[in-house]
Amino acid sequence: MAKNKKNIRSGRFEFYKSIIKIGVKKSEFIYLGDKPDGAAIILSNHVGTSAPLAWELYEDIAYRFWGASEMNGSLAELYGYHTKVYFHGKKHWNIHLARLYCLLASPLTWIFYRGINLISTYQDIRFRKTLSESIDTLKDDKAVIIFPEISDKGYLDELEGFHKGCIMLMKIANRQGLDVPVYVSYYRKRERKYIVDKPIMLSELMAMGLTDDELADMLCHRCNELGKMDLNAAAAKEDEKPEESSAPERIAQ
Repeated sequence: MAKNKKNIRSGRFEFYKSIIKIGVKKSEFIYLGDKPDGAAIILSNHVGTSAPLAWELYEDIAYRFWGASEMNGSLAELYGYHTKVYFHGKKHWNIHLARLYCLLASPLTWIFYRGINLISTYQDIRFRKTLSESIDTLKDDKAVIIFPEISDKGYLDELEGFHKGCIMLMKIANRQGLDVPVYVSYYRKRERKYIVDKPIMLSELMAMGLTDDELADMLCHRCNELGKMDLNAAAAKEDEKPEESSAPERIAQ
């Protein structure tokens, strides 16, 4: 039986999360297909801290997030990352306000990051470690959740593209015979709804014969489609039980 988060989070951290929940309203997870159960690769938009918090606070599957290496570093490293990269660079806060705010925010999130056991990501040759640790996570029957959006301009409702690190992980997993389901998902922050697409098996994705760029573009396009999807219409269509297209055809549309 697949693990859930209760198997991999400490009791002390679960108590810490119960405090966080007081200030974070519950999100609804809408699965268009089967819910992840064990090893899987899940791709999502980021929406700052909102999407990761939704997974951690209100979903029970066992997983590990990808996160910038500074998140697993010292408190000083995290403070520098938060002020310069996250709040100033991506969320466009005034740098002085970001520095002041992070005096309180960074220590609290530092505790949070340690509790969820992030997989560190790097922008140099150490990325090999990220891939190796991710493969080990899949072999341990846990999902790997990745937020691959290109966010140089901040966190946009309409994603401009996916970084190809997630494609590298898929190719390595495929070479090692790990035919895991791949889920594309999108978090609608205003509605507090997390839409998780029907899974497609990794072997099916690889069999499409796309280049890395083409595959990243296709998955990003599907992510944006989920963000715009009329859920009422989708539910009505499901009730009609039409002949369903294959997973590759659905994602490539």
